[in-house]
Amino acid sequence: MLVEDLMKEDFRFKIEKFSLKDSLYCGQCFRFKEIKENLFLVFSKFNSAYIEQKESELIFYNSSCDENFWKKYFNFDVDYEKLYNGFKGDLILEKLIKIFRGIRILKQDPFETLISFIFSINNNIARIQKMIEILCENFGNKNKNGYSFPSLSELVKYKKEDFSILKAGFRLNYFMDAILKLSSNLVDLEKLNSLSFKEAKEKLKIIKGVGEKVSSCVLLFAYNNMTAFPIDVWIKKVLEEYYYDGLNSQILTCPGLAQQLLFYGKRKGYI
Repeated sequence: MLVEDLMKEDFRFKIEKFSLKDSLYCGQCFRFKEIKENLFLVFSKFNSAYIEQKESELIFYNSSCDENFWKKYFNFDVDYEKLYNGFKGDLILEKLIKIFRGIRILKQDPFETLISFIFSINNNIARIQKMIEILCENFGNKNKNGYSFPSLSELVKYKKEDFSILKAGFRLNYFMDAILKLSSNLVDLEKLNSLSFKEAKEKLKIIKGVGEKVSSCVLLFAYNNMTAFPIDVWIKKVLEEYYYDGLNSQILTCPGLAQQLLFYGKRKGYI
């Protein structure tokens, strides 16, 4: 029996100029599976749902939570047309907007985002997803569609050797340091929103392995701080080829969204 035959529709709503596929695949999240074209199983913390896009309609099946959670997760209350309009005059971004106008910055759980991007250090997407999957299956809780992302309170119960199953390599030391400093409140994720962008980055950098890129990813993809502009190997190439004089005024209207367009556009071969 196909998984689609077991799905029960919970709710649906209309959203214009949105791409579920591009928003998931553009490098900001790792906990999703493509079931078939335009149908995805999406996880966030302890919530999950099968989500299908049919033109401007999103249909949710087997959701573990109500539609308000997903509206916040996909940032549907943000005026993205206004943000995209700020990029006018930048020929590279204008080209990418025509292709990827449906990309939105997700609002993910801070702890899950932090751990996921610690796993991303010098890693590829397939391995990151596998490590997260193993973490959830072995230390999370079973739910209706899979497994939850384990909470900090659950992870502190285990020793370093218990996590050898993750095959995280050098990243395991960073993972353990994150658990230690979060559980001791040396780093308080709930208070980062009250800090300036610079202060929040410096606070995250207290954790071993968390540098400019990882701290920027956490602030952008969990806290939606659009000031963040994470720089990885793909963005370095873009900067060297097109922005060697620095970020222009168009990018600086919304660096976080510009970064996702440039990152995804470069990876997909459009620039």
